[in-house]
Formats: sequence, structure tokens, C-alpha cells
Amino acid sequence: MADPHGFLTTPREERPRRPVGERVRDWNEVGAPGAPLPLAERQADRCMDCGVPFCHEACPLGNLIPEWNELVSRADWRAASERLHATNNFPEFTGRLCPAPCEAGCVLAINRPAVTIEDVECAVADRAWEEGFVAPLPPGRLSGRTVAVIGSGPAGLAAAQQLTRAGHTVAVYERDDRPGGLLRYGIPEFKLEKWRLDRRIGQMRAEGTRFRTSVAVGRDIDADELRARYDAVVITTGATAWREADVPGRELAGVHQAMEYLPSANRVSAGDLEVSPLSAAGRHVVIVGGGDTGADCLGTAVREGAASVTQLDIRPRPGTARDEKAEPWPTYPRLYRVSAAHEEARELRSAPVSDADARLFASCALRFMGDAEGHVRWLRLTGVDTERRPQPGTGRTLPADLVLLALGFSGPDREDGLIGQLGLALDDDGTLARDEDFATGVPGVFAAGDAARGQSSIVWAVAEGRSVAAAVDRLLSGGEGSLPSPIGSRDRPMTA
Repeated sequence: MADPHGFLTTPREERPRRPVGERVRDWNEVGAPGAPLPLAERQADRCMDCGVPFCHEACPLGNLIPEWNELVSRADWRAASERLHATNNFPEFTGRLCPAPCEAGCVLAINRPAVTIEDVECAVADRAWEEGFVAPLPPGRLSGRTVAVIGSGPAGLAAAQQLTRAGHTVAVYERDDRPGGLLRYGIPEFKLEKWRLDRRIGQMRAEGTRFRTSVAVGRDIDADELRARYDAVVITTGATAWREADVPGRELAGVHQAMEYLPSANRVSAGDLEVSPLSAAGRHVVIVGGGDTGADCLGTAVREGAASVTQLDIRPRPGTARDEKAEPWPTYPRLYRVSAAHEEARELRSAPVSDADARLFASCALRFMGDAEGHVRWLRLTGVDTERRPQPGTGRTLPADLVLLALGFSGPDREDGLIGQLGLALDDDGTLARDEDFATGVPGVFAAGDAARGQSSIVWAVAEGRSVAAAVDRLLSGGEGSLPSPIGSRDRPMTA
């Protein structure tokens, strides 16, 4: 504990964002450039070195937060990087994309603003790359055992890196043309610039991990053939079966799923396309769904030059303070938060901050209405009560040239052939069935990440990737294995 009075004398300071008027004109990350090292050191000083660090329990990875906070407060960035990477393969990703359940579990958050754990994590990760602390870690010897990882999102990448470092020969199969999964084509560039992803994948290649892109297992290659070729198969395909909107007019042109819209914008940023075929430029955009994916669509539409953007959230507007009865500390509270994308939508609306939220809370789409050519032009909505029942007299119509459905995901793709060819069972919620060791009912086949857990956060995906790698390593080594597992059970309660 570098400063025993830090949590009393130093206020919470978050990493600054670039000015809205500047960042909406490009696709670069919204954070101010450069690692805010003095700011991170001051925030690390606020860590209380509490006797029971609830941030550990709140973090699915079990990150050693008080340890690297103390090291950061002493400006020992190399040691801080070592402690951070001991539990997290990709802290530069989680430091930008994680909902930070650790901060909700911070003991200081009982009656004061929490330590900015996520910002400190991001600063450590960025400094580690800048100083050359991060290097490939190839295994000292090979085990002679082989593993196929299907899917290259955060769970697949974490599993592959851990298994490669344990000495197994790992091949990652990805149906898209580049590895990265959701990190590549689902997360906008302004939240995660893709050169950071390419840098990690370059590290993994140098360690020995092999990537097979543009290969859809179940279609381009038979899943049973793959299983016969490898000693173990790990399925980390994500929850890609999107939820539909049972709303009249869904068939109209101009009504699209969020994951049809976002990848096209990312391909423009990558230079694959000059203009997105679903560009929001000059269009009135309505996003149905109030979660992070909807916010990603919001920020993307603003950058594309939308005429207007509105986001519908069926849930009531939350408060700004924790409800101690319904969501007591250290649970992750639902609070009114203003993301970078919502800040940017205020600029588009040119209204006072208090009146400029692009979100309509407690609102539900009733029907989509189109023109004579069959293209959507309006959206009819209604207010709802806490039971999500329509409220009389609250109906209104919005202009809508482009409607984006961001309603979440129900599990893995059931139509790609993979599930049927391997004879995998599904749980009642549509996810892949598995036991506490991440094993499916098919010998040698494991499942992890959103495909088995259900839609979740990036930190859970990385944690599951590390855990399934430990389980596979135990199988292949015929013993306890050499890899740590951050999750005691897949049924551990989710805090975010």
C-alpha cells in the first residue's frame, strides 16, 4: 500500500476521452492518445490493500488487482505487467472492452467512487507493449499432442495461446477471412483499433499457434474429420444466433440485424470496402435494443453521418446510484451510464446535455411501416410499464430509413453443420451442453465461451478460454496438467 491515505485524499479520475467534435470525424479509439501514466499512478494509490479484496471475486479472471496496483503506484511497470499477464492473456482488450465488474466489487465502492481498475489495467498493458515487456513465449518442448480450436474470438484465442504455451500443437479454425471473431468484426474500430488485435495474433503465431482462416467447420470441412485428425477439439464459436424481432413489418427492406451492420463498417475501416452497403449516411436510424451492441451501432451511425439516431431500450431508465436493496455491494449494479457513443449522439442532436440522450427508455417497437416500394420509413413505438406492457396514450411514430436490431444472441449457430455432425447436445437455453470440466458428451470435444455459457462479456470469454485450456491440458497430459484455471466452476455466478 504505497499511500495509506490515497483513498481519502485522491478523487476518482477516469482516463480522458478525445473531444467529441474531433473523434466523430474519424474511426480512431475515443480515448486520449498515450498511456496516462501519472493518472494511473495516482489512481493506483487509491487502492486500499483491503484484507479481503472483493475485486478478485468480482473478476472472472481472478486478476491480482491489489498487487499490480501497488506496483503501478511505485512506477514498477515491468513487474506490474508480469502480475497482470499472469492471469490475463489480453489485458489491452479487457482494459478497453470489459464492463469492469471488479470496480463494482472494489471495497472502496461501499461508500466512495471505486478505484479506476480498468483504466490502470489498460495503462499497464499499453506501457508493457511500448517498453517491449511483451514477447512471444514459445514452449520449451512439444508434447506431441494436437488440438483444434474452432472459433477465434477472445475465448478461442485465450484457449489457443494457453495450450500452445503448454507444448501442444494448436490450429485455430476461423470462418472469416481474418482471425479475431467478435473482436475483429463485431467491436467497432473506435473501441478497439485492430492493429492491437493483429499485434497479439502476431505474438501467437511466433509462439507456434497456427491459424486456418476462411474455413467454416461443418461446411468447408466435416467436423467428424477434424475430430479424427486431432487429439482434442475445443469449440469457441460464440453466440452467433441473433434474436429476432417479432414485429409487423420485419420483412421490409432497411431492417437489419446489428451483426449485419457492424461488420460492414469494420470492413470499411480495414480498407476492404470503400463504403458500407448498409451505411447510415443521411438516414434516420432507429436501434432496437439498449445494450452495448446497440451503443456500438449508435457510435457507428454517428460517424457515418446519420441524419438522426434513436435507441430504444425496453427497460426503465436506471438511477445514478446503487439500489442497496435490489443490488447490494459487491454485485454489479445497473446504473444510468453515458458511454462514449451516447456522448457523440448528443452532438448529433445539437441539444442541451440534459435533453440530448439518444435513448428512449421503457419503449418498445410496435411495428415497422414502409413506403410503396417496400422500404422501411417509419417506426411506431409505445411506452411500456415495468412488466413491459404497452401503456395507453404513449404511442408515437419516428422516421426510420434504417432499423437495426440489437436484441442479443441466443446461442451458437444451429445451421452450420458443426453441432449435427458431432452430435452435440444443447441445454434448454440453446447453448452447448457440457460438464464442469467443459467437456461435451462427445469424447475429446470441449466447449467454452458464449457458445456454451451464453452471451456474456469479454472478460468471461477470456476466463473460459483459459479454463477450457487447463481442462484439455489435463486430458492430454494424463494428469494434473500445467495450466491454471481461473474459474472453479462454470456455474459460478456472473457479476456482469
